[in-house]
Formats: sequence, C-alpha cells, structure tokens
Amino acid sequence: MQSRLHSTATALHAGAATSDITPQDRVFLYGYPHVPRLSTGVHDRLESAALYLRQEGQAVLFIANDLIFVSRQLSGDVRRRISIKTGVPAEAIAITATHTHSGPVTVDGLSHHADPVVPKADPSYLQWVADSMVEAGCAAIRSAQPAEAGLVVAQAEGVGTNRHDPAGPADRSVPVLVVRALADQRPIACMLAYAMHTTVLHEDSTLISGDFPHFTRQYLRRHGLVPEHCPVLYHNGASGNQSPRHVTKANTFAEAQRLGELLGAAVADAMRRIAFHRSCPLRVRRAHVPLQLRVLPAVAQAEAQAKAALEKFRSLRTAQAPRTAVRTAECDWFGAEETVALAQAALDGRLQAAANQCSPAEIQVFELGTWKFVFWPGEFFVEYALEVKGLSPNTFVITMANGELQGYIVTPEAVARGTYEATNAVFGADNGRRVVAATLGLLAAQD
Repeated sequence: MQSRLHSTATALHAGAATSDITPQDRVFLYGYPHVPRLSTGVHDRLESAALYLRQEGQAVLFIANDLIFVSRQLSGDVRRRISIKTGVPAEAIAITATHTHSGPVTVDGLSHHADPVVPKADPSYLQWVADSMVEAGCAAIRSAQPAEAGLVVAQAEGVGTNRHDPAGPADRSVPVLVVRALADQRPIACMLAYAMHTTVLHEDSTLISGDFPHFTRQYLRRHGLVPEHCPVLYHNGASGNQSPRHVTKANTFAEAQRLGELLGAAVADAMRRIAFHRSCPLRVRRAHVPLQLRVLPAVAQAEAQAKAALEKFRSLRTAQAPRTAVRTAECDWFGAEETVALAQAALDGRLQAAANQCSPAEIQVFELGTWKFVFWPGEFFVEYALEVKGLSPNTFVITMANGELQGYIVTPEAVARGTYEATNAVFGADNGRRVVAATLGLLAAQD
C-alpha cells in the first residue's frame, strides 16, 4: 500500500519547512512613528514558514513571514528565484507578512520620510531574508510526500474588534487548513488566516517578537494539535480597520499571550472536527489592477489639519480621556502628519515614483478543492473582504501578499470621517471597489 500511494501521480503531495528570519543584530523596531525604538533583545524568533501543495500537475506554494511588510520587489525576487530552482510558476507562489510591529524595517515608507527617527531598510538584512525565504520554499518542495488536506473555519472571539467602532464591521472567521502525511497521518503543516492588526505590543516594547500570532502557534504546539516543530503559517486577513485596541487591558506580552491563546483555543476547537480529503484539485488565477492615486490637499491645508489633530490629541490626553480615545486621537495625528509628507512628495515627483513601485496591484486566487483563497497586496478595510465573501461561498481573503501599498485601501466613509488610515493612504478609496470587481471576475471565471 505504501509504495502504491507514493507512485500515484495524481495523489495530493504536500511539504513544509521554516527558516529563522530573526535579525542577528540590534535593529530599529518598525511600526510606530517618532520613537527611537531600538531592540534590546529577542522575545521570540521570527519565522518564514512555507507550505507546498501539488496535485495533477498543478503546484502552489505559500510563504508566510513574521515581518511588518514584504515589498513587491523582494517578493518578486523570491518568487522568481524559487521558480528557477524548482519549476513552480511564480504566479503560483504567494508571499505574505504577518504585519508584526515588533520587527525590523523592511520597506522605506514614503509617509515616514520626514520622521527623523525611522531609518531606511537595511539592504543586507533584506537580502538575507530573501535568501531565507527561498531556502524555506525550496525545502518545502523537496520534502513533498503523499498527503491529505482538510479545512475548517474557526470563530475568534475577544481577540479584537473594528478599530473605530467595536460594534462595527469585522470578520471573526478563521480558515484553518491542515495537511498531514498519508502514511502516518502526522501533520505536515497548518495554515490559518485572521483579519486583525498585529499590534498588541506598542512603542514601549523593545523586544523582537511576532506579537500574538507567536502565542497562537505555541498554543497549538503545546496542546498537541501540531508537532513541536511543525510549520504554522499565519496570514493576515483584511485588517486595515481591525485592531486589538478595544480588547486589550495593556500593551504587554502577557496580553499578547492572552489574545494569542484565545485565537489558538478557537483554532484548536475547530481542528478537532476537521475532515480530511485525499484529493484536493488545485487551480491558480491572477489579475493586475492599476491603482489610482489619492487626491491630496495642498501642503498648507495639510499642515493646518495636522496642527488641529495634534491639539485634539493633547487636549484629550490632558483631560485624561479613556485610553482608547487618546490612542485613536494620537493615530489621527500620525495620519495627519503623514498627509503633510505625502502632499510634499506629490510636488517633487516622489509620490508618483513610490506609486509606480506598487501599481498595478496583483490579485491571486488559489482554489484548493472547493476552497478559495484570495491574495491582495497592502492593507484593506474589512468591508471589501466581506463583500467578496458574501458573493463567493467558501472564499477567504488574505492581504499583505506579494507587496505593500505604502498605506491603506480605505472605504469612502473613512475618507469622509478623516480617519488615520484615510490620511495615511497613497491610493484612493475607489481602488477598493475596483479590486473587489476584478477579484469577483477571477472567482467567476470558467476554464
């Protein structure tokens, strides 16, 4: 039976591997402005985790990374190199970032150009990270063996909410894909996606960390849902306006552990009812959507708005307003400052040059049996993912994929309210509907 299974060309094969991408030296921890936040140690190792699937001549490869962003240039280089080494088409490879705010600088953000404390990304670290991703991807492919796959959807409660309105739009569903060896049913890898900003830890934390997803992985391993060194790929869903802000008691590792274990428990409960299948037909489709720049105010107007935002933040802080209200006002001030930087960049061509590095946006649709995974670059508001999911059953949206967009893709309502994300955007809100339309077209296409 063993030899017959291994000789079946049409059988599902799967392989997985990880690489350590923890910086070896002291680094600036990226994610919050104005604070010279240099690492003082490592709380938990950053991982690059890869999962490879192949059936009936079609192969796909997913690589998830404990980084705040993966640029379009870096992901393109990694995909090209893996394709050359293994023959897996670059368009069948998806590379994502978990969006931890307790890791190194990996992109040079235009909106942070004027912030004197934020350094540029270290080219030597980026090269090492790219090499590590290639290593993980190729190792996953080499390790492929006959397998079976199962997917179940967990429901995460208490891990976070809509950033602006705790009762507002959110997506608490967590797709959980598990592949296990056909020979002994030992898990090969687990892959999950959740729409939540990875921001339990704030600017006062100086230890390198993957934030709460690290504790989710540890929970699954500690409770025997996956072996100790089994790769657990964590992807970020459409989390542009999703945050732990309204559920955390403090911005500490204890809270990151509490939330990570809440998510882990929800995933573990779902995994106990998972059904496995020996056949998982694979299909990949993709499209490219040109993005349109946001209409920016004049520099003087932007500066006036930034001054007003700072005054509001200071007033709330002085009045000892609730912690969440003060933090929201502080972020609104950050966004207003970033609008000033973007307005200035629009005058000398830097804005258009940065946009050219991000556009067109690549959209991927991976069909795994009856399940569909959509990959978008950048940070999208959850409403766009909910629209896709509402019109396409068994579909899950993953963001931060194959590049970033120098900011958010927000809704028109967020623009009208002047939220932090809207004032920190390079591209206009109308791009969200265009990406949704292109995605639905791919999902509906017939071969």
